[in-house]
Amino acid sequence: MNIAPLPSVDVAAVPADGLVLDVREADEWAAGHVEGALHVPMSDFVARFGEVTEAVADGRRAYVMCRVGGRSAQVTQYLVRQGIDAVNIDGGMLAWDGAGRPMVADHAGPASVI
Repeated sequence: MNIAPLPSVDVAAVPADGLVLDVREADEWAAGHVEGALHVPMSDFVARFGEVTEAVADGRRAYVMCRVGGRSAQVTQYLVRQGIDAVNIDGGMLAWDGAGRPMVADHAGPASVI
């Protein structure tokens, strides 16, 4: 069986208007996330898969993110197997924050990655 390499991109390659799919849990999301991202926690992913297919219905690429890249790699593999154009964001939110890309939080004060 041939397994294709996981499609992935560096945080710098994610366009400002790209569809970021954040698969982290609610507490991680609340602490800090990409503004405008679609939040579908990995634990709810199968039940909420329809939200993802709606978001990419126009052929948009999904840039999948978690904290470091492990959970998002699994989700990216699943999406690719479903025929969806998806790529894993290398290094996840830690790399995003480290690159100085903008983040927002669900609380007053600065956004952070937990």
